[in-house]
Amino acid sequence: MNNLLSPVTQLWARLRLNEIGPLLSLAACGFFAWAFISLADEVVEGETHALDSAILLSLRDPQDLANPLGPSWLEEAARDFTGLGGYAILTLLTSAAVIYLLMAGKRSAALLVLVSIVGGALLSTGLKMGFERPRPDLVPHAARVYTASFPSGHAMLSAITYLTLGALLARVEKSRRISAFIMSLAIITTLMVGVSRVYLGVHWPSDVLAGWSVGAAWASLCWFVALQLQRRGQVEKPGETSTPPVDAEPP
Repeated sequence: MNNLLSPVTQLWARLRLNEIGPLLSLAACGFFAWAFISLADEVVEGETHALDSAILLSLRDPQDLANPLGPSWLEEAARDFTGLGGYAILTLLTSAAVIYLLMAGKRSAALLVLVSIVGGALLSTGLKMGFERPRPDLVPHAARVYTASFPSGHAMLSAITYLTLGALLARVEKSRRISAFIMSLAIITTLMVGVSRVYLGVHWPSDVLAGWSVGAAWASLCWFVALQLQRRGQVEKPGETSTPPVDAEPP
């Protein structure tokens, strides 16, 4: 029985790498790109303003709009969560991941991660400059802001960074349960960062939805490219290294 399962397992793994994985990643890229374009069109036409305003006001004390609903610790927790999508934290995580991949001999994978996240940051900046949507002015901001509002850079870059790194870690993990846990953690972190931006009053809800959409689209596109390069042997497969570890013993 085991002898029969082994070829089937190998065939499924090969099929997942060569056919299903690229197809799903490309489909996800198309879906999220369509979601962003549709949402951006509604934002430009002002169709989201009423709902955006209602959600923002619903999260504030009607007697004091400077005070978000909930206990004081919740506001402080929101600031902690929003920090996970800040440039400093994401730069630290990206640098650590790239250095680790280089030390593990996965130079192509390290370059791919770096290009994916830096490219996403440039895309975020370009989109903000293109739309130039003002920040919400209905409620006082509970965190400092320096750039335009649409799309949310925190939501977009956290989606790109956490989903890219999560997918990378999940792929090298043999256990499906652990892989699912890693991806779930990446998704939950991305969602919490975006929600915190709305709760703190520094983004319209549509900004965050747009950031999630374009971030997921970019991450899916990068993963599609990674699978194509991996199939051609230009990016190391899980478990492979381009050079032997420095501390490896000679045969």
